[in-house]
This record gives sequence, structure tokens and C-alpha cells, in this order.
Amino acid sequence: MTTVALYSEQPILTAGLQAAIAGLGDMILSAVFTDLDSLADHVRTSHPSVALVEVTAAVTFSTLSKLKSTAADPPIVLWVDAASVELVSQALELGVRGILRKSLPVELQIKCLRAVAAGDLWVEQAPCDRILTSKRVVLTQRERQVMSLIAQGLKNKEIAYALTLTESTVKVYLSRLFDKVGVHDRFELALLALKHLYVNPVRELQPAGGEIRPQARPVAASSLPHFVSVARPAARVA
Repeated sequence: MTTVALYSEQPILTAGLQAAIAGLGDMILSAVFTDLDSLADHVRTSHPSVALVEVTAAVTFSTLSKLKSTAADPPIVLWVDAASVELVSQALELGVRGILRKSLPVELQIKCLRAVAAGDLWVEQAPCDRILTSKRVVLTQRERQVMSLIAQGLKNKEIAYALTLTESTVKVYLSRLFDKVGVHDRFELALLALKHLYVNPVRELQPAGGEIRPQARPVAASSLPHFVSVARPAARVA
């Protein structure tokens, strides 16, 4: 019998999954949780076949790592709205066994849970193809900070102030970033940052005692990648 432990903040999703599983003879929804600590406790004591985790604001790679570090080390399936290259790549590195889009037909969702419970890996073809055709660019913490501030529209002088750097040092970081991620100007770098990074408010980076600076609205995301994926150029035909 496949037992599924679910973490979800949306009752309608829970009800839908319960209805889908109710008529199956080989699968049950053993427990439903709205907080991750309770899910972790359940995993430790009951050892479900699969832990289905809806990706919410509370779910980070740190919390997933903590969940996997339990003695049970449950097969985790992430329940997502969309499967980006960054999410899939980092989740697989962490040991997540499945990435399941909520919009998939019920039959495929059940198939995913059965496959993961049987020890298989479940990832849709599209994000896998994008991973294979992209290059991974690892960013330092400072490079990520600079990219985030660029995305908020700050000028070099303001970035230098926020990070306690000199303007010349900021220029060096920007030049390196342009080469590293393959963009040509600040606008392209800002677009890349908005696509891949959580853009923190400037006030979190201000030196102690600094004046209040203009800040942009944070851009919400479910995770903070330590790298970006940049599409590889197509091979040139002679």
C-alpha cells in the first residue's frame, strides 16, 4: 500500500487529492499537514511511502534539506505551479525524487506518486531538456547582491553605498557579471536577476546608521538559487 503524507496550505488542493485517491485500492492519503514541522514529525514516526510537499513561501531548500535529514529520509515530491530549470536542478541535487505540476491530469499525478514510491524519479521532459541545453553559472553571494540591486534600478553609487564598496569595485563586479552570465548591459542583467533571484529590499543591505535609501518592491519567489542557468547558443552551421 502506498501511503502519501501531504503538506499543503490550500484546502481545495487537499480535497481534490483526497477525492482522486479515495477510489484507489493501492494508495491512501495517510495524513495532511499545514505546517512543515508536523510533517517532519509524521515522517519520523510513520514512514510514509511519499511526502508530497506543496511549494509555498514556507518551503525553502533549507527546510527540505532538514526534512530529508530525518532518519526516514522520505522520497519527496514537490507540488508546484510551474517547474523552472533552477527549481528542478537544485531540487534534484538535494535529493527530491519528483517534481509534480498541479495542473497535470489526475492520472499523471497518481502515476507520479506511484513511480516515486516505487523508487523511480519523476521529472517532466521539458525542464530536463532545458537543463541539458543550458549552462550553469555559479554566483558568489556578493555577485547575487549586486544583481539584486541592479534589478531594483540602483546606480553604481547607490550600490556602492548599500554594500559598503567603492564605485570602482562595483564597476569591476558588473564587468565580471556581464562576462559570467553572458549579457551586454545593465538592462539585460536586471532582467536576468528578476527571472532568477529574489530581489531583497535595499534596507536589508544598508550600513549601520545609514540614511533611508529608495527601494523597490521585493519580487517574490519560492527559492533563492545560488546559480543562474543561461541558454547555450545554438551550434553554428557552416
